Amino acid sequence: MPRFEPFRALRYAASDLDDLIAPPYDVLSPDDVAELAARSPSNIVHVDVPAGGDERYENAARVLAGWVDDGVLVADDEPSFTIYRMLFTDATGADRALVGVLGGLEVVDVGAGGVLPHERTTPKASTDRFDLTRATSANLSPVWGLSLAAGLSELLAEPGEPVGEVMVDGVRHIVERVSDPERVAAIRDHVAPHDVLIADGHHRYSISRTYRDEVRATTGHSDTPAEQTLAFIGELVAEQLSVEAIHRIYTGVTADELAATLAGSFDLTPIDDPTPATLAAMVAEGFLVLITPEGAQRLDAKPAAFDGVRAIDGAWLEHALAGSPAVVDYQHGLAEVTAAVESGRAAAAVLIRPVSVAEIERTAREGVLMPPKSTFFTPKLRTGFVIRPLSQT
Repeated sequence: MPRFEPFRALRYAASDLDDLIAPPYDVLSPDDVAELAARSPSNIVHVDVPAGGDERYENAARVLAGWVDDGVLVADDEPSFTIYRMLFTDATGADRALVGVLGGLEVVDVGAGGVLPHERTTPKASTDRFDLTRATSANLSPVWGLSLAAGLSELLAEPGEPVGEVMVDGVRHIVERVSDPERVAAIRDHVAPHDVLIADGHHRYSISRTYRDEVRATTGHSDTPAEQTLAFIGELVAEQLSVEAIHRIYTGVTADELAATLAGSFDLTPIDDPTPATLAAMVAEGFLVLITPEGAQRLDAKPAAFDGVRAIDGAWLEHALAGSPAVVDYQHGLAEVTAAVESGRAAAAVLIRPVSVAEIERTAREGVLMPPKSTFFTPKLRTGFVIRPLSQT
């Protein structure tokens, strides 16, 4: 089972964090980065999404070291965990209170168990995160893990020492330090005996494995901070988690060709252009939606078309399009999907339904991987509340 350890966190010394914290790097557009960078010379994007062309990683390392030297960032006096709460209203209008804890999660080998992927991942050729980790010697953005340990939320219910909070897009992000040795031990010992399912950050976790292996090869040691990576661990409980769909957009075929292939597994019925109400109806009535430049069609699975296929929309589409030359890509958001088709960036798209938390838990316990981009956990964790140094001993 994976170790989960406290560490001496680097934190902003300022009490007002509004202009310092940022969304994760992989959801930011260039305009987003520019806007955040303009808010403050100490905004975390100056390190997490650095500028400077070929010198950007070295620039990030210099900026981070400068912040430490100037007291912008201050290290905890002793190892700690950080409780991270998010209070929000989800897309259905339900109020949710999500809680987890930031710490150092053990980096394990592929197939070793303990830390489990929940979906197949798409390959990424970029070495950006590895180069940034190597230059800064720090974990900046956490992996999001879901613990199969019942009772973790109850253990985190008592507040820790307030560190800061921000309110962004209707979501209240609250962080609290836990340094009391008895409580630190209780959290560590509660998480460690149970599997952790990666909800978000598969690529970051993989990069941590590559970095760990390089450190081992360079130093000859397997007891450095590279043996763990920064992770947010929450409990796998339906009442806390908000899971949205990542829809499918297609190229490589015409819209008519895609529709013809889908007709082998689905009954197609013309409908009005989809709206948020359509997304709710999809869940309630059990259908998908094909979007083409000519309009939208409801997709109802034909009887027995998916016998033996796990009841996940992404798996259904893989089955229905097996052998098709259609090339799939992934897009979150109804407006963004519609725009992709209208602009011609995609020949067509299919709206799918969110995967239930019960199905996520079932696949995890059975050791089954979902298709790529099956889940989109919201809200996204913010970057900058906690930095985990990799150079400390």
